[in-house]
Amino acid sequence: MAGLVPEPDRHVRVLLESGRPNAAGLAFKRLVANGANHVDGPWDSAVVLVHRAYLAWRLNRIPLALDLVAEGWTGLDVDRPQGGAAAQTMGMLGDLLQAVGHHDAAAELITQSVQVARRCGEPEVLAHCLEREANCWQLRAMRANGAADECFRTALELFAEALSLASPGQVRHRALAGSARALVALGQGPEAESRAVQALTASEEAEDRYTSAIANWVLAEIRRHQHRLVEARTFAGRAVETAEWIRDTRLRMRFSLALTTICQALDDPVGEAAALRSMVAASRTAMRVLQVGLGQALEQRRVAIQAQRQESAAQQDACRDPLTGLLNRRGVEYRASTADQVAVRWLLVMDIDNFKEINDAAGHTAGDAVLQEVAQLLQRECRPDDLICRWAGDEFVVLLADQQPDPSPAGPELAERIRTAVETHDWTPQVGPRTRPPTVSVGVAAGPTNFDPLFAAADRALYRAKRAGRNRVEIDSTPPLPPAQT
Repeated sequence: MAGLVPEPDRHVRVLLESGRPNAAGLAFKRLVANGANHVDGPWDSAVVLVHRAYLAWRLNRIPLALDLVAEGWTGLDVDRPQGGAAAQTMGMLGDLLQAVGHHDAAAELITQSVQVARRCGEPEVLAHCLEREANCWQLRAMRANGAADECFRTALELFAEALSLASPGQVRHRALAGSARALVALGQGPEAESRAVQALTASEEAEDRYTSAIANWVLAEIRRHQHRLVEARTFAGRAVETAEWIRDTRLRMRFSLALTTICQALDDPVGEAAALRSMVAASRTAMRVLQVGLGQALEQRRVAIQAQRQESAAQQDACRDPLTGLLNRRGVEYRASTADQVAVRWLLVMDIDNFKEINDAAGHTAGDAVLQEVAQLLQRECRPDDLICRWAGDEFVVLLADQQPDPSPAGPELAERIRTAVETHDWTPQVGPRTRPPTVSVGVAAGPTNFDPLFAAADRALYRAKRAGRNRVEIDSTPPLPPAQT
């Protein structure tokens, strides 16, 4: 997590992973003294808040963990996640969901985190996300009936890729330990033991108790398969004890179950009872999390996404003309102000000649039908990138952002095509055979310049077209102003 979360947050995580929960708890209190959701500096708030949620969960501060995960999740763009921070955030969210039994949702998030990590081009981030996905497949194998070996093989492939990317450190140690577990399940005991011993040695040197717990558990499984049950009990006991130190409920439950099985095989009722007590205590913690409800965080996220989509839809509706479906005045002014539309090459302003006569003779329903038909003709004649707007009443605006170095005649040519298309169109279905069919007058102005002066120039040209008899195109000859510097 170096570079993704502030040093005080990382310090709490290091204390937890090294088996010093009391010191971690004090450091966490200092960290959140000014507010757990307060993030200073250039940090991505989503990844910091979800990381703090993970810390709070490990320290058994469940309500705070739920609040932080909800806020962090809301700040994550799940529709277009990008970058290493997003990949790590999604991976940690998957870890939290996995911890409380939401396996399918967890797997989906963690798989997506790997896809995001592949795109971001950061090997260490990808290695971490691959290690998480591999663990998901191992958990799936433990729940699978006939497909366990296939799940373990998939996990082993993911661990192998993680090991090829990870530099020496915690992620590499965890991938070694995890791959050892998959190898045990696939019957490759010697290689599994070699990797487990490597992971255990490296994790103890680094005071990484999390990896140490996993490596001890793997060695317990190896000894159990070898029928060396006394040694298996020793390794499993160390795994349980270490999981308790680091306050990891998931590991404690899993390892306590393994220890219980080994003690039963040894006919060790005292050891079996102790293992069961540990498993029950861990189960109660897990149930508390479920009862408080990480589902609450999921629901908050669902509501937040729904609200964002509704707001986005409302903004789009506010920028669209409901009759024609074209941009309205607000929409085109907003689009024209964005970076790729500042220097507009051509602007066309047009209105329908004698439109009042159509309304008076054929009715307002016919007038609405004419407006809709003109809108369709404009969409047919214009390019996909051109901005088409119903400006007001029977007035329409078209913006062309021509990318040629020198202004091409695209604007006047388009204006003439539109005028001809309207003039030659069969208007009988809209206005009937007796009403004079509509035509359009068009004013054209050339850029590049900004929207307001260009619109004024095109409007002057439109006025001349009206004065000259309508159903014609006029081009403004005023030299364009240079685009304003922003």
